[in-house]
Formats: sequence, C-alpha cells, structure tokens
Amino acid sequence: MTSGTLAQRDLDSPDPETTRAIGEALARVARPGDVLCLWGDLGAGKTQLAKGFGAGLGVDGTISSPSFILMAEYAGRLPLFHIDLYRLADGVDAHAGGLLDERQQDGVTLIEWPERLGDALPTPRLDVRIEGTGDEPRRIRLVASDQAYGRYVESVP
Repeated sequence: MTSGTLAQRDLDSPDPETTRAIGEALARVARPGDVLCLWGDLGAGKTQLAKGFGAGLGVDGTISSPSFILMAEYAGRLPLFHIDLYRLADGVDAHAGGLLDERQQDGVTLIEWPERLGDALPTPRLDVRIEGTGDEPRRIRLVASDQAYGRYVESVP
C-alpha cells in the first residue's frame, strides 16, 4: 500500500461468532489513539464486532450497545471507548456532549453510526462496513483510510 491509497479487504461472516472473532483479531493490532468506525444497518452486527474487539483487548465486562448512554468505557490492554451516535443528530451534538476528547488518545475508540459525525468524522481511521441483517450471512469490508491502518486489513486470518 502506498501513501494516499486505501487498503481494503472483504470478509464473509456466516454467524455472530465469526463476526466476534473478526473483532477479536482486529483488537490484537490496536494501538493508542486508533479510531474504528462501524457502519451498518440496525441488526447488522456492529455490537457483535465490538464484543469481539473488547475480548481481544482483554476487557472483562460485558460489552453492549451504548445507545442510551452514548459512550461506554472499558478497561483492557488499552482503554476501549465504545460510542453509539444513533440518537444524535450530528457531529455538533457529539462534540458538545463530550463524546470525542483527548482521553481517547490513550485508548481505542469504536464509533457506531459514524455518519452522524458528518464533516467531524475523524481521520485517519479504519472503516468497518457490515452488510446484511437478521439471520443472513454478513459481508464485512475493512477500509483503511491511512497507511498506518493497513495493519488492521492484514490482521484477520
């Protein structure tokens, strides 16, 4: 991969266990300050991927969707900041609510519903785009926006 070129990879996930395993593999290469944006419809498996990511960081607590509290913090190898923007109108609300701040430079931030940030969407980042809902298999596309995030694209066996 060269500078300015996006690395990407498509993965198939036939079930929630595989989606969690993909999240766990991604967490193994996580570094402080990383941002991962989880894209997909309701029921696509964003929280399943977050559960696997937390397991890969050694988080002991149960990871659930933070829809009602907007952000949950978990202790692991790196702090995990799990943000769900579903209930917000735009990026102004996220910044005004203190959801994006300097503390996240010490950990990894997973953002569900990142499109709510609009122009405030952080770069660089890894986009994890999940297609499919219900009982159907998922297609998961990893897209690195920066050369430094290419390690994520290569991390899943």
